[in-house]
Amino acid sequence: MSAVNDTKFTPAVFLLTGISGQEDIHLWISVPFCLMYIISIVGNSVILFIIKTDPSLDEPMYIFLSMLAISDLGLSISTIPTMLGIFLFNFREISFNACFAQLFFIHSLQCIESSVLLLMAFDRFIAICNPLRYASIFTLPRIAKMGLVCVLRGVAVMLPLTILLKQFRYCQANVLSHSYCLHQEVMKMACADITVNNIFGLFTKLVTMGLDLLLIFLSYVMILKTVIASYAEFVRALSTCVSHLCAVLIFYISGIGLSVVQRFGNSSSPLVQILMGYVCLLVPPMMNPIVYSLRSKHLRARIIRAFKK
Repeated sequence: MSAVNDTKFTPAVFLLTGISGQEDIHLWISVPFCLMYIISIVGNSVILFIIKTDPSLDEPMYIFLSMLAISDLGLSISTIPTMLGIFLFNFREISFNACFAQLFFIHSLQCIESSVLLLMAFDRFIAICNPLRYASIFTLPRIAKMGLVCVLRGVAVMLPLTILLKQFRYCQANVLSHSYCLHQEVMKMACADITVNNIFGLFTKLVTMGLDLLLIFLSYVMILKTVIASYAEFVRALSTCVSHLCAVLIFYISGIGLSVVQRFGNSSSPLVQILMGYVCLLVPPMMNPIVYSLRSKHLRARIIRAFKK
């Protein structure tokens, strides 16, 4: 009897959803999604290739940019199978283990990307406010350790949440409202008290992405205090930092907005939450290579030269 009850209360799979009510045009919706994935994967791969093969780009700023490109590639690859499976083939089922693995990678990579954006802000702060110490602070061994800390931080934050999710029984409707698995959604499917997971999840979001955003903001306040006296220095600092600022705004506004709406926006339209989810996962990986390619003259020149060859 216990085995029967376990199978009754623990479904074997989760069912994913595309855009509810728009199933008839899912094939057409897949076209812009495919284009966004292509731009994201090709753009980030090109940036990685150029930085890897061009010795003149062996600088801390471009090493951090390559870290950002790797995290964006990982984020895109984590969502491609299920998202295109829904829109192209109407394949909705995902096993428990695959779902937990997907949400672990999605949230871990978002945390890693947030850490990398903080490192890039610190890089700009030292380059502008304390340029004489820049070379001594950002040595290659130290940059490698910083990258390792970013990865370990993402894993350490998300692994306990994933383990907690796996301990629950899922006796409610197992239909998710997105075409991929997110912690907040899977958590609501549990037939147990999810208070600890809910509070711990929000806490980790605040002390990772929230704290990172605050430190990035403070770094730019310090940069402005340094260059505000000179108009020429202000313009130079702005031109140096504008691409990073764009990446920060795109990433944090979409990520924090989605987290808040999912937890507290019960009265908001489900379509709004669904669209915010797609924006959060598709737009930053697509826009980052575009923004950095357009704003960085040095990188843009190298990309143009590589394609001319």
